[in-house]
Amino acid sequence: MNALDRLVTLLAKLPGVGKKSAGRMAYHILDTSADYARDLAEALAGLHRSIRHCSLCGGFTETDPCPICTDSGRDASLLCVVERAQDVRVIDESREFHGRFHVLGGLIAPLEGIGPEDLSIGRLLNRVRREGVREVILAMNPTLEGDTTALYLQKLLKALPGQDSGVEVTRLASGLPVGGDLEYADRLTLSRSFRGRVKL
Repeated sequence: MNALDRLVTLLAKLPGVGKKSAGRMAYHILDTSADYARDLAEALAGLHRSIRHCSLCGGFTETDPCPICTDSGRDASLLCVVERAQDVRVIDESREFHGRFHVLGGLIAPLEGIGPEDLSIGRLLNRVRREGVREVILAMNPTLEGDTTALYLQKLLKALPGQDSGVEVTRLASGLPVGGDLEYADRLTLSRSFRGRVKL
C-alpha cells in the first residue's frame, strides 16, 4: 500500500466519509502546498496532547476546568445534560442556553452492552446536589436510546434526597426531528428546541 492509499484508508474511517470522499480529500491535500499538509499533520498529531476532558463537565478543553465551567456569567442553577462532548459546542453556539453542561459519555443501550454504570450519572447526581441546580435540561437525541436514558435520569433526579419539591427536569422539544442528531441541527432549530422544552 502506497502513501496515498494509506491516507485514503485512514480518511475513510472518519464518520460520514466514504472512500470516494476520502479520495477527493487526499487529492486536495496533494494539490495544495506541502506547508498546508505539514500544518494539517501537526494539528492532528497535537490534538490528543492539547485537548482533554474537563474534570467538571466532561466537555473537551485545553484548560481544566473548561472556560464554560469557570464562566461566572453563566447560570449555575441550569444544567444541560448531553450525550457527547461535541454536543456542548453545538448547543453553546446556538447562544440560546446560558447555563452549564454535563456530558454523560454515551446513552443507555443494553443491546450494545452500555448500562447506567458506564455513564457519568453518579457525577451528574453529585453536581445537582452540590451546585444547587434547579433545572436539568436533558438534551439527548430523540432516539430510543435517548428516550430510555432521559426517562432513567428523570426518575433518579426526582428521587434525589433533599429534593422535596424536586429538581425541575425538562427535555428539548419541538424542532429536533425523531431520529435526528444534535450535531447536524442548525442554530434556529436548537433555539426553538430550547424555548419549547417541556417538563417531564
